[in-house]
Amino acid sequence: MAENIVIVESPSKAKTISRFLGKDFTVCSSLGHVKDLPKAKLGVDIENGFQPTYKIIRGKRKIINSLKKLAKDANAVYLASDPDREGEAIAWHIAEELKEVNPTIKRLEFHEITPPAIKKSLENPRDIDAHLVASQQARRVLDRLVGYLVSPLLWKKVKSGLSAGRVQTVALRLICEREKAIEEFIPEEYWVIEAILSAREGVFSAFLVKKGRKKIEVKERAQAEKIEKEAKGSIFKVEKAEVKEVKRYPPPPLITSSLQQVAFTQYRYTPSRSMKIAQQLYEGVQIQEGRVGLITYMRTDSYRISPLARKEAYSWIESNLGSEYIPEKPMSYKSRRSAQEAHEAIRPTKVSRSPEEVKDFLTPEQLNLYTLIWERFLASQCAPSVWEETKVAISSGEYIWEAKGERLIFEGFRKILPVKQELKTVPPLKKGEELTLEEIKMHQKFTQPPPRFTEGSLVKELERKDIGRPSTYATIIRILKNRDYVRNEKGRLRPTPLGREVAKILIDNFPHIFEVDFTARMEDGLDSIEEGKEEYLNLLTSFYEEFAQRLEEAKEKMENIKDKINAFYSRPCPNCGAAMVIKKGRYGEFLACPNFPECKTALPLAKKIGVKCPECGGELVERRSKNKKRKFYACINYPKCKFISWKFPDGKGN
Repeated sequence: MAENIVIVESPSKAKTISRFLGKDFTVCSSLGHVKDLPKAKLGVDIENGFQPTYKIIRGKRKIINSLKKLAKDANAVYLASDPDREGEAIAWHIAEELKEVNPTIKRLEFHEITPPAIKKSLENPRDIDAHLVASQQARRVLDRLVGYLVSPLLWKKVKSGLSAGRVQTVALRLICEREKAIEEFIPEEYWVIEAILSAREGVFSAFLVKKGRKKIEVKERAQAEKIEKEAKGSIFKVEKAEVKEVKRYPPPPLITSSLQQVAFTQYRYTPSRSMKIAQQLYEGVQIQEGRVGLITYMRTDSYRISPLARKEAYSWIESNLGSEYIPEKPMSYKSRRSAQEAHEAIRPTKVSRSPEEVKDFLTPEQLNLYTLIWERFLASQCAPSVWEETKVAISSGEYIWEAKGERLIFEGFRKILPVKQELKTVPPLKKGEELTLEEIKMHQKFTQPPPRFTEGSLVKELERKDIGRPSTYATIIRILKNRDYVRNEKGRLRPTPLGREVAKILIDNFPHIFEVDFTARMEDGLDSIEEGKEEYLNLLTSFYEEFAQRLEEAKEKMENIKDKINAFYSRPCPNCGAAMVIKKGRYGEFLACPNFPECKTALPLAKKIGVKCPECGGELVERRSKNKKRKFYACINYPKCKFISWKFPDGKGN
């Protein structure tokens, strides 16, 4: 029997850590949480200080008994779950179960799974942080109150099986409000007028910006043609030519939200997928030197970098790029106000372990993500790039034109993150120099509506508005898609009719609870509990006072829209013509004839997608192939109309 046991969440993490510890340690896994609120009831005593009742998760009793058996004869128990609120709660629940057999329980905190980090944590164990536990418990209780008390209203008034998450509803609200802005957007015409000019040393473009001293806006073709005619009869002359040297600083190292955004932009990885890959890199990968964690902890909102990691980065930069690429003073980046500065940004655990060195040991997606993290970290510690910027003002009669150019003088961090766009240049020009007009180009444009969110840009918006926290973004988006509140169409999130109705009915009945600023303030409150500045009971009491009042009002006033929702999915019964209704069976929801048992027709649930059939004009619906793995789109009038498409139809016959 080992003298000490170390308990982590996952077998993968246990496998990596066990490699670093000697025979005096046994490393085992709890397989995540061992206790949670009960599924079948609220599990929160509202009248008694919002005390939660935790139950052992189904299937985890055997694991707890096994851990108790190990702990009973151990010299000490070390709880090494992840270094965040969730991990602290896991550690606390395990400690509550094990303390009766072994009171010598300590918490290990480390942010990378490497021999030095594990050794340091064992030399400096701590007690479980009660503030962290209280903060996570407050979030769990808040979410349970909303989910378990509001969701039944949706089942009664809207559709069975729906959920009303505290944060997910606000995210849905953002998506729906963006869709409304797109629908209400009225495009406006405008014109961009470009002059192709030649000087002694080259040809370049200048764009119309002013008439006299006022900014000019060209709204119609006639105005553009008048300007073109006047320009062709004018002399173009340089009024001002400014050349200056500017520094451009590198972007900060990646944090959870920016990792999700960059991975989506470059590889179209969903936030859930990115976090799954990052978890693998953090917990450990078998490489040439053995199994080791390749990156630091991936759930963080802090840009902080340890002095040791910075020193390692400078050493690599000097050896591989040159000493001139090391900044004059260390780069610093401002984290969000609520960031946990005890954490570091996401970085490689060993800078010298380049993507090229480990590529043969990683899957393609692991290599992609590791490369993003490695390059971004090193670039963030590099000197700024230096550019020569040219800005020229040119007159032609009463019109003023502007030309801009740039030239790279020193790459700096761009040696690692190269410039991808084509650079615009302007030849050397002097004040008073006359230019030759080669051509006037008139570009008709129209203002564009705001774009629908991608999963990456939604994460960015949630972070900007302080909604949720790094560990919650991926879960929020996954739930919205799983509940059919939003769908991913051509890489963009579009609310379904069901999603829009759910958002509207919840916001109408709980305007304050599902308001963006209120949700952000609740996050601040949870942070304050973690910091010991706010009491658990105070936060929940202040939330529940208005929530309870709104809940009672909603029970009486919330509109019943079940028939409206059924229309989104239903179709006429092919046997008797009655409007089929949604029923729930042992295998999930399906469409049934309301005239049962006289008519026993039952069909798979058909989700309308808001596009007409190009062959018969009927509604197109979403269906699944027999193995449930492939989605396709078919006419609701099948079998009379046999139109199908494996791609999302655009309503134009495509």
